[in-house]
Amino acid sequence: MNVLFICSRNQWRSPTAEQVFRRYPSLSVLSAGTSRNAKKRVSAELLQWADVVCVMEEKHKNRLLAQYGRLIAFKPLHVLDIADDYLFMDPELIAIFNHVVPEKLGLTTHETARR
Repeated sequence: MNVLFICSRNQWRSPTAEQVFRRYPSLSVLSAGTSRNAKKRVSAELLQWADVVCVMEEKHKNRLLAQYGRLIAFKPLHVLDIADDYLFMDPELIAIFNHVVPEKLGLTTHETARR
């Protein structure tokens, strides 16, 4: 499964998610940002690659729908509701990802235990 994690600037939250979930053998993961100043900006190519899109906040979902609505209309898009309060690889942020994301992606407990 190809999973794209998206935040605003692709600086802290989405790169952390990419790091955490690249350890799962059943996932291919990338990250991007919606802002013009993002380290890696979301693009049509990235969204076409993704089977599932996870955004940190509702505003990211709204930006994607406004700009790429037809492209993502039939893809699962999950709003994780994670505020921009964490630095890269913050242990609390990692714990939130490990708690929220596996269920959203339908990962089994066997896969979560193996990572």
